Amino acid sequence: MELNNIQPADGAKHAKRRVGRGIGSGLGKTAGRGHKGQKSRSGGFHKVGFEGGQMPLQRRLPKRGFKSLAAPYKAEVRLGDLDKLPVAEVDILALKQAGLVGELARAVRVILAGEISKKITLKGVTATKGAKAAIEAAGGSVA
Repeated sequence: MELNNIQPADGAKHAKRRVGRGIGSGLGKTAGRGHKGQKSRSGGFHKVGFEGGQMPLQRRLPKRGFKSLAAPYKAEVRLGDLDKLPVAEVDILALKQAGLVGELARAVRVILAGEISKKITLKGVTATKGAKAAIEAAGGSVA
């Protein structure tokens, strides 16, 4: 492939429809716009969601919910999942490699769900009060 023979994929480009070019074209006279009215005029149209002055749907419905932009960067890990890990020292990288947290995770928190029986050390990972107590009871530590 050379720069001088690059071309768009088949069907990606098509000729623009030429309207208002005589009766034989099938799109002469009113050029497919019908007769009169706001939509037939040049520059005459309304904004998206406008309902002729009636209160628009998006303003009639109540506001609801919130989507945190920080959500993809925070993750939670269950205590029972840590027990299954083959490593003794747990950090964010180890959790990502094990597939327990997403690739974007920056802040990881261990929650008290499940049991832990082996000794593990948490580095760069926070833990809830109950999870910390369970880890320390098993002989581990939270750094």
